[in-house]
Order: sequence, then C-alpha cells, then structure tokens
Amino acid sequence: MGRKNSQKAVLLIFLTAVSLVLLQFVYYHETPVVAFPPEEDISEEILRTEIILEARSPIDGKPVSVAEYAQLQAQLKTRPYPPILSPKVRETVFLLRLVKILKTLFPFVDF
Repeated sequence: MGRKNSQKAVLLIFLTAVSLVLLQFVYYHETPVVAFPPEEDISEEILRTEIILEARSPIDGKPVSVAEYAQLQAQLKTRPYPPILSPKVRETVFLLRLVKILKTLFPFVDF
C-alpha cells in the first residue's frame, strides 16, 4: 500500500513537471526586442540644448516670462534661511516636536 502511494506521488510530480514544461513551450512567444526609442521621440541631448522661452512661477505656478522668472529666482535665493519667525511660533513648533518625541517614547501616556 505504501509503495503504491509513493509511486502515485512520483507520477503526479512527474506529470506536473512535464505539463509545466509543455505550457512554457506553448505560451512562449518571441517578442521583438526594442533597443532604440521610437523615431518621434526627441533625444535627451537635443532637449538639453533647447532654449526654454516660457516658464512657470515656482510660487503659484502661473506662466511668467523669462525675465520675470529670473527675477523671482534671484529673490528666492536672497531670502534668509531659515525664515524669520516670531518667538511665539518658534516656541509652539518646539513644543509640538517635544510632544511628538514624548509620544514616541511613552505611547501609553495621554499628552
């Protein structure tokens, strides 16, 4: 009885392996490999050398001219970093960060 069961198990494994191999052959379709981008695609090298004449404001996303965009970029670079905040706002941010850390360390305490 034990030998018959082991023979059936081996036969089942063999048939499963054979059917999987046959399925691989049946469903295997050679697809052409595309190594180059489509002809209508503009290459990155050409796009890098293209002069951009329109821009969008980094603040609100509205269209601006090139001169206005350059002026906005200069203004953004000259802004002080970190931004100047009132002492009350700084204290509030500090306390919020402290509460967040304490909640991480002591999750069972209600703050």
